[in-house]
Amino acid sequence: MPILGHEKHGTHARSEGAQQNYRIPRSNRNVATNYSSDPVNSFPLNPIPDSIGGEAISVALISPDEHRRSEAALALAGCTGCEVFEFPSYPVGLGDVAVTLSEKYDVVIVELDSDPEYALELVESIGSDGLATVMVYSESTDPELLVRCMRAGAREFLTLPLEQGVVEEALVRAAARQPVVRTAKKKAGKLFGFMGSKGGAGATMLACNFAVALAKESGEKTLLIDLDLPLGDAAMNLGIAAEFSAVDALEAVDRLDGRFLSELLVKHSSGLWMLGAPGKFIQYKANSEAVNRLLNVARNEFENVVVDMGSKLELMGTTAYKEATTIYLVTQASIPELRNSNRLVQQFFVGAVPKLEIVLNRYESRALSLPEEHITKALTRPAQWKIPNDYAAVRNMQTTATPLVLSDSAISRRIKQMVSAVTGKSATPAKKKGFSFNFFG
Repeated sequence: MPILGHEKHGTHARSEGAQQNYRIPRSNRNVATNYSSDPVNSFPLNPIPDSIGGEAISVALISPDEHRRSEAALALAGCTGCEVFEFPSYPVGLGDVAVTLSEKYDVVIVELDSDPEYALELVESIGSDGLATVMVYSESTDPELLVRCMRAGAREFLTLPLEQGVVEEALVRAAARQPVVRTAKKKAGKLFGFMGSKGGAGATMLACNFAVALAKESGEKTLLIDLDLPLGDAAMNLGIAAEFSAVDALEAVDRLDGRFLSELLVKHSSGLWMLGAPGKFIQYKANSEAVNRLLNVARNEFENVVVDMGSKLELMGTTAYKEATTIYLVTQASIPELRNSNRLVQQFFVGAVPKLEIVLNRYESRALSLPEEHITKALTRPAQWKIPNDYAAVRNMQTTATPLVLSDSAISRRIKQMVSAVTGKSATPAKKKGFSFNFFG
């Protein structure tokens, strides 16, 4: 998809134009100029070791005003360790183009003054996934404009005339984020959501144990996020007391990146990382944009992200639903929960995406009050997983805060099978002593 096109917006036309690519050399080298007509596939020829970092930082400089663009390019030319790609017009459209800019460039610098409203929309679109560091520059020093830029996702506000030292300091700060950003550009982590058909269905217990088992069995970095706000108790299930919570991350979404997120997390003894709900009641309702940013940043940092969604229908409009690898709908074989499950499936899971797997919790085949075929009809499909009712094991977990999957039980074996289906690794059966009879489906 082309970055530039033909469209008039506001008072400034966005037209097709040539992109100029300048390598910014180290101070002991002569300036070398390399012109390229393909901004998407233009990359640094060689790493440039310097104070900014071990590799060149790619910078997209966007300004329809030639004078302002030249001034910014001149300031960047005095900085070491970056490669600048100039765009002489705003891009047409904000969807796929913004994603392309975010994925291909480490830093995107946008000039505001040619069309402030459109430029702010562009900043927000580019910064929505948290991959690229977005900076803006303007002749204005209006505090209100600065606040609007920061809310849109800009991390630096540079004022004309640009000083080389100020620009270089901003690039150094951007370079500090590059390990996070470069990891993110390779592949986003898998996302698994656990949703209860109603409160008390057992979604939190399953999310916690699934996450612990996934961290151990996969050997991959795994994060559990409790979004059953404000009263989620995933941390309590794991015996974790944390200073910070998911609310802290969501309220600071304007500066949320991998480095900031890492400061909020607690690591469980199993190797699982945790971002829980607040330890005390807080009046808070998350908005979709904040949730999306949190999950995008988390997936940039972790290979697996498990989300306890509780029974929050508002999360169905967020990344937790839209980009989930799998959503596990947790229910029980009772009429109220089956009714709720039926409505959820009919409303949100009529298509192939996201992948839905139904989990029948506290399942006892001998004690079912409803015939199996009636349960399947209510769910509109067979349940993929049946978690046995093991009251003693669950009570032990609640009193000792020890995950079920760290010991052998009928429940832990079934949860490990769920994890094996994700990792592709066979669950190792526990050694049994004597004889036993399995009555569970």
